[in-house]
Amino acid sequence: MTEFSFPVFDSDNHYYEAEDAFTRFIDPKMAKRCMQWAEVNGKKRLLVGGKINRFIPNPTFDPVARPGSLDDYFRGNSPTDDIVAAFGELEPIPAAYRDRDARVALMDEQNLAGMLMFPTLGVGMESSLEHDVPAMLAAFRAFNRWVEDDWGLNYKDRLYSAAYITLADVDWACEELDWAIDNGVRLVNMRANSVVDPQGRRALGHPSHDPYWKKVNDAGITVAFHSGDAGYAFMNGHWGLPTEFEAFRYDPLKSLLTTAPISDAMASLIAGGVFDRFPNIRVATIENGSEWVGSLFKKMRKAYSQHKNAFAQDPSETFRKHIWVAPYYEDDLFGLRDLIGADHILFGSDFPHAEGLADPTAFVNDLDGFTDAEIEKIMGTNGAALVVPQT
Repeated sequence: MTEFSFPVFDSDNHYYEAEDAFTRFIDPKMAKRCMQWAEVNGKKRLLVGGKINRFIPNPTFDPVARPGSLDDYFRGNSPTDDIVAAFGELEPIPAAYRDRDARVALMDEQNLAGMLMFPTLGVGMESSLEHDVPAMLAAFRAFNRWVEDDWGLNYKDRLYSAAYITLADVDWACEELDWAIDNGVRLVNMRANSVVDPQGRRALGHPSHDPYWKKVNDAGITVAFHSGDAGYAFMNGHWGLPTEFEAFRYDPLKSLLTTAPISDAMASLIAGGVFDRFPNIRVATIENGSEWVGSLFKKMRKAYSQHKNAFAQDPSETFRKHIWVAPYYEDDLFGLRDLIGADHILFGSDFPHAEGLADPTAFVNDLDGFTDAEIEKIMGTNGAALVVPQT
């Protein structure tokens, strides 16, 4: 393990959900419309809205892939035609992936002072229930109660687990946020997509969502947009590809298409004036990489030069002030620094996922060329500051 002269803060860690994460606290009247388990061809499968869900190929997570087993693959150093084989030998799920005290002990071994904790399965469920909003709301209310029960929204000022919020019902979102704030939340997670509405769809920055954004603003908490099933798979159908999101299912055309839900989500917040109306809001983009940032900045510069009257201020400056980015370690980190500054870059290991780092702090090895002061910001103070309530 690398030794550091400052507390290290990981902005992208994960738990593996217990099998009852969505069912332990579900309203019994909604159970069949939400998540259930079934045995299909001798395997335990997750049903969501009565359909087999394939977001995660192994939703029981036991056994599970070793952390970092796909590291070389994602760096482009180990191409493969068999992604299943690339995972290597699976292992029984360690206690630290499902128990908060075991996780804190592991953090001590890994030299981590604190971390943001995100779902593994949960980030793929909103799209699967979008057709049934009451079921979606019931499922995520139950899920948030499970997160608090098993992990705590703020455990020992070291584990900061995200409550999951959808804006499909703004009143529900406000109620759920109030509950989360009462339970010490410092971080909420949202999906990078527009919002389903009986009349069609609404942008994240639509004024109808202002009651929610005001609560976020006043509480001074951070909003994260973690990658998952953003609901963009319908665009694949336009090109003759399957429209169901399946993690690790590779198609060369899919990998080359230009859809970037995280870019569109940030554009919606900026163009919708959310940060102008609510200047206290901080947003973190997690496990979405950073290659999209440059193209969005190019678009914002052109839009601002052509229609300054459409923006309260330069949208590039709005981004630099309000948005933090956790890049992939294989991204152009120097280019990202030039765009948004080292103050807004976050270190995220994606531990314990196969596509992450086996040793979270090894991320520092990809920061060669950054100054010591910049490394301390990226590996420590930037992430830690996001869980301090903004006043």
